[in-house]
Amino acid sequence: MATQLNHVSRTSILKHKTQSETPLRTSTRTPRFQVINATSSTSSARQLIESGTVRAIFPKDASSAIHSEGYILLDVRPMWEREKARVSGSLHVPIFVEDKDNSPITLLKKWVHFGYIGLWTGQYLTTVNSEFFSQVENAIPGKDTKVLVACGEGLRSMTAASKLYNGGYKNLGWLAGGFNRSKDNDFPTIEGKEKLQHATVGGFSYIFLQLLIFLKAVG
Repeated sequence: MATQLNHVSRTSILKHKTQSETPLRTSTRTPRFQVINATSSTSSARQLIESGTVRAIFPKDASSAIHSEGYILLDVRPMWEREKARVSGSLHVPIFVEDKDNSPITLLKKWVHFGYIGLWTGQYLTTVNSEFFSQVENAIPGKDTKVLVACGEGLRSMTAASKLYNGGYKNLGWLAGGFNRSKDNDFPTIEGKEKLQHATVGGFSYIFLQLLIFLKAVG
């Protein structure tokens, strides 16, 4: 009986200790909160889109929305993607920017990012653009303006649309699937050296893409 009581006592203490310590461990991990916040923003944006509060506009319909309905195209991709290809006349305010912090922790994250993601995709380690909303306000001061928010794959623009809606912009559109889903003739004029649907591709994946394009051309 004594052995059983000791076992129960130790189990109860261990359970209590684990429950009390868990919040202390997670509360000091900023990256985890950044992930949670980003997920919450995306979830909120999905609800806005599914309810029709933010209008989903496919790339094939985007040109009509811009020229016939008066939407302003807001490109929220990072600068290195936009430099490769961009829609003429679009505004640019990145929702994420390159993380230029050189603290030991950030340098470690950059090294891990490069080894697992950057080397393959050519993408830099990014951080949230803390001035995103104010920069949009400066570029588009009228909050009743129709704004079509776009990125490469549609996820970053979801986060951007959620931030803009919460800040008072109510006539929002979201480019469904992003520029990656666009076709050559969806937008009348494209600037840059790449096709718009390939602007997110970099690193080793870009080499494979060019190989596939070449094989398709000769095949």
